[in-house]
Order: sequence, then C-alpha cells, then structure tokens
Amino acid sequence: MTATTDFVPMDLDASTWAAIEPIYKALLGREVGSAGEFEAWLVDRSELEAACSEAAANLYVSMTCDTDDKDRAAAYAKYIETVSPELQRAGFELDRKQASLHDQFRLDAQRFGVLERDVRADVELFRDENVPLITQEAQLSQEHQTITGAMMVEFEGEEKTLPQMARYQEDSDRAKRESAWRATSDRRLADKDKLDGILSKQILLRDEIARNAGFKNYVEYAFAAKHRFDYTPADCRAFHDAVAKVVVPLKRKLDAERKSALGVDSLRPWDLSVDVKGRDPLRPFSDGADLVGKSVGAFERIDPRLSEMLKELGDGTNTDGAQGEGGMACLDLDSRKGKAPGGYQYMRDRRRVPFIFMNAAGLHRDLETMVHEAGHAFHSMLCRDEPLLHYRHAPIEFCEVASMSMELLTMPYWNGSAQSFYPDSADADRARRSQLEGSVTLLAWIATIDAFQHWLYEHPKATPAERNAHWLELDERFGHAVDWTGLEDARAWAWQRQSHLYGVPLYYIEYGIAQLGALQLWMVSLDKGEKHAIDLYMRAMALGGSRPLPELFEAAGVQFDFSEATISRIAERVEAELAKLPK
Repeated sequence: MTATTDFVPMDLDASTWAAIEPIYKALLGREVGSAGEFEAWLVDRSELEAACSEAAANLYVSMTCDTDDKDRAAAYAKYIETVSPELQRAGFELDRKQASLHDQFRLDAQRFGVLERDVRADVELFRDENVPLITQEAQLSQEHQTITGAMMVEFEGEEKTLPQMARYQEDSDRAKRESAWRATSDRRLADKDKLDGILSKQILLRDEIARNAGFKNYVEYAFAAKHRFDYTPADCRAFHDAVAKVVVPLKRKLDAERKSALGVDSLRPWDLSVDVKGRDPLRPFSDGADLVGKSVGAFERIDPRLSEMLKELGDGTNTDGAQGEGGMACLDLDSRKGKAPGGYQYMRDRRRVPFIFMNAAGLHRDLETMVHEAGHAFHSMLCRDEPLLHYRHAPIEFCEVASMSMELLTMPYWNGSAQSFYPDSADADRARRSQLEGSVTLLAWIATIDAFQHWLYEHPKATPAERNAHWLELDERFGHAVDWTGLEDARAWAWQRQSHLYGVPLYYIEYGIAQLGALQLWMVSLDKGEKHAIDLYMRAMALGGSRPLPELFEAAGVQFDFSEATISRIAERVEAELAKLPK
C-alpha cells in the first residue's frame, strides 16, 4: 500500500522525536488558503500521524511478544517517555489549527462532519499538565504487562504459561482440573499486591487527569475522550440492569443444568469448562500454522473475499513479533514464556497492514480468538484505502461488531471436511453450543467489568479491601452459581485477570454493545441468508469511522440499541437455537 501523499518521507524513522519534529512544524506553519488546500493539509496530517502510529505499533508489538527482552522493553519505555509526550502536545497544536481551519473553510458535512466533531472535542479536552500524567499511566501499564507476562506455573513436571494451563480446565479428571485451577490461581495471587499497587496508582492518576480537564471524575472524562456521543453513563447502568434481569437468570439456569449433568454436589470454578458428558476436550488445531490454515478454509467457504484477506497476513509460523519475516510479519500466534497475555489486532497505519497477536494453546477459545482478531483485520483492510487516518479507525463499539460477528458467522464452517476444525460433526455441535451460550452469557461478565470500573472511578480513594468488597457484590449480582468455599481470595481478586482495567480503562462496555450488534447480524444470516449478512458486513466495515455510530450499525443492518427489549429478543433467539443443538 503506497502513501496518498509524498509529504512524509517513506523512510522516516517516526520512533524518534528529532525526526518527526520538523515535519510537524512544517505542517503547523503551512499557509492554507482554500478548502482544497485544507483537504490536502488533512491528508498530509493523516500520513504523518500514520507514520507515528506505525512506529508505536512496532515497538508495542515487539515488547508484548517478548516481555523478557530488556532491549525491547527499554525501546518501548523510551518511546513512552520521550516521544509520546511530544506527540500529544504537537497533536493538540494541530487540532487547534484544524479546528480553526474548519471555521474558515466549510467542508462538506457529510464527508467531514465526524472528523470536525471529534477534533473539536479533543481540543476542549487537552491539558498540557496531563501529558506527564498520561506518560506515567502508560509506564504503569507496561509494568503490569511485564509482571503478567512473566507468570509461569510448574505443573506435571513442566513449566507452562497461564494460557497453556487453561487446557486442563477441559480435562474430564476433576482432581486434575482442580489442581491446575489452584496452581494457576495461586500464581496470580502471588502478585496480587503488586497488581493492586499498580491499579491504585493508575486510578489516582486518571482521577487527576479528569479533574485537570474540568470533569468531576474519570468516568465523565473517559466518555468525552472516547467520543461517546451516542450514549451516557446512565445508559450503561440501564444495560447492567437489563443484563441482571434477562441474562443472569439464563446463565444460572445453564449452571444448574451443568451441575446436574456433572452429578456434583456443588459447582466449583474448575467445573465451568469441562464437557458435561465426559467427552475428550475439544482440540480444533495443533499450532499457529494449523490454526491459520483451518481459519482460511472456513473463511473461504463463507466468502472468498475474507479468506484472501487472511492469506495476506501469513501462514502462522512466525514467532518473532513484528521483526519476523524480514520485518513484514503480520501474525504471532503461539503461546510461549515471556509473551504478554491476551490477544489483539494492531494496524500498522503507514503500510496499512494488520498485525494479529495471541496466545494459542490448542483450545476452542483460541479458535474464537483467531476469527475474532481476523474480523478486526478485515475491518482495517476493508477501509485501508480511505485517505484520512481518522476514518480508518472506527469507534470501538463498531470495531467489535466486526470481530464478534466473525465468531458467529463462521460457526457453520467449523466442520464439513477432514481439514476443518472439527471433522466430527458432534464435536462441531459441542463447539457451536459453547459459542452460543458464551455469546449471550458473556454479557454478564461485561456488565460486571463495566459496573466495577464505574465504581472504581467514582471512588478513586477506595482501598484495595473496599475494591474487593464491591467486586464481590457485583459477582453476587452477575456471576456464576459457583461454590467458592475455601477460595475466598481467588474470588475477591478475580478482577485482576482482566487486563483492560490496567491498559485501557473504561473500555469494556463496547464489547456488550458490539455483541448485541453481532448477534443481530447473526440473526440476519439465519433469517435472510448468509450472503445477505456478509454483504452487509462488507459494506459497513468499508465505511471505517466515517459515519456516526448509529449510522454504522444501520449500514450493517442492525440496531444501535442495548435496551432490555433488545437483549430479551436476542436471548430468546439464542435459547431457541440452542434447543436445536444436541447437548
């Protein structure tokens, strides 16, 4: 993908401020005398910021792919400390100039309205005194990743990562499941005080950032900073209430069925993933290369346009982050020691090429993660010809529709051939049941995390003990019907496994909103045909972030709505489809 302007040198080292600064100054000082010149200025700004974004992406990917590598960690830390603060200040100056140019030259509102709205909001939000605070916050986030990336467990004579330990939760031997669960929990709890300390510092920093910007708490600040123009904290609370009323009873009904099928006196945390009939765990693939090959096959059967995009990213054998494959790597999938937890898709904005990171250990949930992150990559690739960087990134609430839809729309293609994830149709049905149950019961976990975050930032001076006490209240409201006797610490600190609390605060409600959109698109595929649903998907994702959030949902043929009525309608349809699947 070539640049849309020659204003920014293709060989620019955007990881150093010395290289970037002259270009920022040139852009800031440029005379703009017409609407046409303003549009050209916007494209040049986009290309400069794409180069800076890609430099940050490469450093982040390298660091997360090997948190033990001191050079990679130091390079990312140096960027956070020396370049990121300068970019924030320079970005604000460009925002102010851009807002002024919007006043002078009235561009087409249909084309530029979202861009103008967002930049004006950013100008109002910026405070120079917040720059060092944001830097400190990012440094603490890196510290969190280093601690969690180093978590290993000795089990059955081998050292294993926490994602690898998850395999044992599907073992039919209950004693082994319990032993593995306790080993993993004990490893997490060994660092609970360190992680508590990091979050305590981050909460106070975020509260100070919010107050500096004129907000009474970080919740209000985050809604402004994340450009949440189309819903409010009150809407989030209504979502929590609707989930408690509609989803939690279904979740606990499924828990009761699980308890009965397992024939246990009480359901314990290590009983939630095992097959209730004692069948062997689902193992849809062997390693990253096998995962990619089978994913390509599934997408080929859905729509060749999707499989062609995934094939662009590689074969899944790379294990060296962004440095692999001559610096052109797009995938790093297998779990290993020193790798940060979780999974993500990160677009390298200058070359307009995605990178998918995950910790695959051969589990069904890894299949889900793969097609999920592939959905993000599809989204990025479908709008990569957009000249404005701002529009190549959609609101998170819609980005997650792109990814979560793929989890649901690929379900019919998890079997059907010897090369598919599940050559045995009975295994595929088990996987589909797990996916459908999880897609709706996940809403309860999302409500828990979102409600917890609202409370954290409304009570920034709360002690760790007070935080845990509130978490336990939320778990009573939204959690599984599980017996935690003797596991009180594990339950009280269970929130620490959600990395978003550290790295991307107030980011989680987006998953709930998006899941409802994805489930609606899945329902479209059932009612109007898969081809119709995929065509809607492709059309909507190609818009990037160029339209307001409700219009993006509308383009995908779904409603931007997370009311009780919508949640009830979706939950009823999921239950109806589950009834068609064997248990």
